[in-house]
Amino acid sequence: MKTQEEIFLTIRQLMTEMFELAPDDIVLDANLSQDLDIDSIDAVDLMVRLREITGKRINPEDFKNAHTIQDVVDTVYRINLA
Repeated sequence: MKTQEEIFLTIRQLMTEMFELAPDDIVLDANLSQDLDIDSIDAVDLMVRLREITGKRINPEDFKNAHTIQDVVDTVYRINLA
């Protein structure tokens, strides 16, 4: 996962599998809690899976501030650059 587009597609696939969401609902401006019904426990599960895929630790504080899919993409992108 290098580009933001690749990261987005991976997140979309993960969220589809993990939370049984429709891929069409997972768009960059979708709000995690309001639009996708992702709670804090779901966010931790997603963080763990992203860590497994990227091999890099994701700071829980970064995810705490993520409100949209774009925020998650940006966080993973920044971590991959580090």
